[in-house]
Amino acid sequence: MSSRAASAPHLLGVTLRRAVSLGRFFLVYGTLLGAFLGVAFAVSAGNAFSSYPYLLPIFAAVGSMGGLQVFSSDRMKGTLEYFLAYGISPRSLFANILLTAVILVTIVTAVGTTVAVTVYVARGHTLTTLLGQAIAFYSIPMCYATACFATIVGMYWSALSSPRSGMNSPIGLAPLVGVLPPVAVLLALTLGAASGLLNGATAYLEMAIVSAGLVAAVVIILLASVGRLLRSERLLSPT
Repeated sequence: MSSRAASAPHLLGVTLRRAVSLGRFFLVYGTLLGAFLGVAFAVSAGNAFSSYPYLLPIFAAVGSMGGLQVFSSDRMKGTLEYFLAYGISPRSLFANILLTAVILVTIVTAVGTTVAVTVYVARGHTLTTLLGQAIAFYSIPMCYATACFATIVGMYWSALSSPRSGMNSPIGLAPLVGVLPPVAVLLALTLGAASGLLNGATAYLEMAIVSAGLVAAVVIILLASVGRLLRSERLLSPT
């Protein structure tokens, strides 16, 4: 118990430093992509910028993959066995990686949103209440939910399979998993508008917010179910 108490507080800091180092390509790529997307919409004519909050979450998960890289590497090298031996539970290990993903996606989201809004306002546009609500209540929460969803699915995948490098590995495919929720929201909004079920930007936003909440709920359920769905033996090195 004392070993666990001594190790757990320091685990996040170490994991974050390693995630930034191992996943620096993903972090830089995701951050630049989010910022470029925001600038592109900010300088576009018309009301194109109103679409930015709904598109940013599609790219947010990319920048958070450093945490999953650490998890997969630790499982391959047997580091997770060390943590388990010191009394850190599998759920705590998963939560540690999720917190790392949250910090990484905060960087991506903060930079992308700040740059986009700054350019938009600098060009003489007004940040309306509805646009601000879309960013605050959908875009940012969905960025976190998407990053955590991609990360926790990738961790389950890594634990249940033999880690491999490249696109066939969890690291290669997890960003694609993270794309699914925001793309599904966009598709639902499009179909809702076409069918007349959704009328007006407020209805769009309300449905989007509910969708982000559902994704976050799935992440929480998967994290809470680690002990029942995943045996500790699955975290041991396969080599």
